Amino acid sequence: MSLNEILGSAVSGLAASQAGLRSVSNNIANVSTPGYAREKVAQTTGVTAGQVNGVRFGEPSRIADRFLEATVFRRAGDMGSAEVTSSYLGRLQSLLGAPGAEYGLPSRLDAIDASAVAMTGVQASPQSVAAFTSNVQDAISSMNQLGSDVASLRADVQSEVGDSVDRINSLLVRINDLNGTVSRLDGSGHSSAGVQDQRMSAIEELSGLVKINVREQGDGRVAIDTASGTPLLDNRLRQLSLPLSGGGVTQTNYPVITLRFADTGSGAGIATGDKIDSAAVGGKLGGLIDLRDRALPVFTEKLGVLFTGLAQTLNAVSNAGTTVPAPNQLTGRASALTGTDRLGFTGSAVFAVTKANGELVASTTVDFSALGASATVDDAVTAINAGLGATATASFAGGAFSIKATTSSNGVVIAQSPTAPSERAGIGFSQYFGMNDVVRSASSALVPSGFTPSDAHGFAVGQATNLVLRDASGRTLTSHTMTGSVGPTFGDLVTELNASPIGSFGNFAMDDKGRIQFAPNANLVGAALSVGSDSTDRLGTGQSFSSIVQLTGAQSGLAKAAVRPDILASPGKLGLARFQIGTAIGAKALGAGDNRGATAFVDQLAANVDLGKDGITTTAARTADLLGNAGTAASQAASTLADATARRDDAANRRDSFSGVNIDEELANMVVLQNSYSASARLITTASEMYDTLLAMIR
Repeated sequence: MSLNEILGSAVSGLAASQAGLRSVSNNIANVSTPGYAREKVAQTTGVTAGQVNGVRFGEPSRIADRFLEATVFRRAGDMGSAEVTSSYLGRLQSLLGAPGAEYGLPSRLDAIDASAVAMTGVQASPQSVAAFTSNVQDAISSMNQLGSDVASLRADVQSEVGDSVDRINSLLVRINDLNGTVSRLDGSGHSSAGVQDQRMSAIEELSGLVKINVREQGDGRVAIDTASGTPLLDNRLRQLSLPLSGGGVTQTNYPVITLRFADTGSGAGIATGDKIDSAAVGGKLGGLIDLRDRALPVFTEKLGVLFTGLAQTLNAVSNAGTTVPAPNQLTGRASALTGTDRLGFTGSAVFAVTKANGELVASTTVDFSALGASATVDDAVTAINAGLGATATASFAGGAFSIKATTSSNGVVIAQSPTAPSERAGIGFSQYFGMNDVVRSASSALVPSGFTPSDAHGFAVGQATNLVLRDASGRTLTSHTMTGSVGPTFGDLVTELNASPIGSFGNFAMDDKGRIQFAPNANLVGAALSVGSDSTDRLGTGQSFSSIVQLTGAQSGLAKAAVRPDILASPGKLGLARFQIGTAIGAKALGAGDNRGATAFVDQLAANVDLGKDGITTTAARTADLLGNAGTAASQAASTLADATARRDDAANRRDSFSGVNIDEELANMVVLQNSYSASARLITTASEMYDTLLAMIR
């Protein structure tokens, strides 16, 4: 080997050692930098014409394992979803209050039972009755507030969806820009390690927002798809598009996130045809969509069902009773019926007029079955007026039934026949029309309608109901706007719904109480309907399709429900007495000390109530189901978050143990490189001395 070759080898050794030391120094300086992967300069033996000729080295390369990084990305998506789910379900749980909390919903509902028992004392005191009605109002107000709070949570979720979409888009743009830089540096033979670190940090943040798969390309770029295979970035950049939604807190359906090709111009990019509409997308975005479209609406649905059960339970008792003295006039709430509608009642009801001291003035028992199947509501009014004669007048207008005693000092009473009680859809005459309700709602009749498939639906042309079907993950399967175009009856509405796109996923049917229920196919367990909008109004009664057929618990009328204002202001107007059927004219049919209604409240609160698709159960059981499911969901979400965090941290530790900086290892490498540098320097010194010796020999 010539002296020139020796010097060349030594100089290449110096340069290689310097390059290695620079990488070691850079590694040590970034030991605490998140996402930094250590660098290493690859060195090989230089060979020229078959002979060893120094050291060859290239640009620093990034030490990373694709599999370990991909594992971090996947588990970051799981953690992102679990984190946001745990946060919001924890907030929901705190809204419910602890079982023993004084102002929580459980305590409000327990207070109703306790105050009902307190009323059963001898001649219930005005204070105990006031406590009962106040507790009922407090429970309804708590449920109403809870419903509003859940709606606010959904609005917060939607706001976070928008923020997440914006952040995803900015990260995709950054990754795309870094892709170009990496490709350019690699193509020119320069190190792209630092840029790759920046790209990896951006991808890791993106993986927490949406679950992704990352594929490395031959030119140094990366391609990114969602876990379901929707491309986000390849040779072309995509951006998520979320239309503005102006529904605010009351919004129930939200615009779908679509994908568009990024456009460098001022106009919107071309749509790709892909969309993100379910929790399957994973990550924080998937968790938010699941909360918005499934978890929170399910809670709202169950809360509405709970209110329906409570209202029907309390009104069943209050409508069976009366005050002493009886009120001069009873005016019911608006129903979905008109005077010419089919009456639909069977059995008998007693209509009576009493004096202020409880003496019976007049009484008539109307046998609705005897009126015939074709009898109308107006026919029932005629029969009542004929039976009471000049002592009272019944009327029906605007969907509301009313009866008033002719003499101002007299009162009117409605009672059920003990042998053949009246009923339509399982509800007595007084309760059906809300003649003596304790709970009322401005947007719901609070009872099953009792319509049959042959009854006219009464919705005008141009009125419509939009229905949306979602699967168990909250993904929209299909929707349909029902217009009533098939025919004029409720049966025709059922036919239209079954022929709609929703009908291919299940079956609509009207039960014997006039409720329309949707049964999803066996392979769609957990699928649920929601009402997007409803502009229908049956024959001007103010009752919509969704409230009439009680399609979902969200249409329960809770938002506009309250204890009847006159009862709340004057608890003595809560009827606790019972009419003595069979009493002779002139004899006392009402007693001031009659307190049987209080005992009936206690018994009825413990009895089962028919909630249609939600089964036959007690109010207490429905409450336990609502609160128990919410608590279990929050607890499971917290456990899932702990597990997901542990798995993500484990994956990050494994990645960092491979690609992260180890100070001891770097110091050892530094010693080796310093020794290599010293050896190369010594070789140069030796070669220089050999040159000097050779020159001296020549002289």
